[in-house]
Amino acid sequence: MKLPVNAFKNMLSQAGTHYGLWLGLPHSSVAEIAAGAGFDWLLIDCEHAPYSLMDVQHHLQAIAPYQVPAVVRPAEGRTAQLKQLLDIGVQSFLVPMVDTAEQAQALVQDLRYPPDGIRGLGTSMARAAHWNGIPAYLTQANDEICLVVQAETRTAMQNLEAIVQVDGVDAVFIGPSDLSASMGHIGNPGHPEVVGAIEQGFQTIQAAGKAAGVLAVDLQLAHHYAQLGAKFIGVGVDVSLLAGACRALAEKVKSGDNSATSEGAGY
Repeated sequence: MKLPVNAFKNMLSQAGTHYGLWLGLPHSSVAEIAAGAGFDWLLIDCEHAPYSLMDVQHHLQAIAPYQVPAVVRPAEGRTAQLKQLLDIGVQSFLVPMVDTAEQAQALVQDLRYPPDGIRGLGTSMARAAHWNGIPAYLTQANDEICLVVQAETRTAMQNLEAIVQVDGVDAVFIGPSDLSASMGHIGNPGHPEVVGAIEQGFQTIQAAGKAAGVLAVDLQLAHHYAQLGAKFIGVGVDVSLLAGACRALAEKVKSGDNSATSEGAGY
């Protein structure tokens, strides 16, 4: 048995922009539906959604047959939490609230086995190593790790040039929501000052030869960022899509609108 190649890491080196969906609903059926929807990648969000470690594993198992790369955003960049996620098979990480190059360097260490890092060994219990079924896992695992650090504060943007120089950081993802709050425009990620900061951030990231990413549920903004060279863009959130569709249907039926919908087709 061979170690799986990190498809998301490879995607970052390919031409074009790759669009993804945020997953916040822990049931694995949602992950399977999303995996078959046609997105280029999926993000399992443990920072704001109520995922357990087992939920994440179930999501990975549901997504795997569709060969869509899965990225996991941990609640925070803690060594112990990262170690557990690594052992259940996570290869691509988007770590929130990385403000300094020192934080980024510590994350690089956490995600790699010695001598390149401090990751603890436990392959007999690790799904990632197929429970010692991948003979070369210990010597090859480091090469298949992808670290995306999330810059989402004024401090992070001020330190961005140093962050992108950290060896082992594959990409930087700019978080518009928290960045807008940090810049005094809470709830308005499309504010011109926020968009301008993101544009400048892209230039810094790309100048270092790293991939730039962003979340943009406003598709006009998403296409704008794509034109600026964003390599990966999150364009939706499963929770928001479900909530929006439910509210729209309720409003539609109560207003007497009888126009056809696709919901329920096939019953």
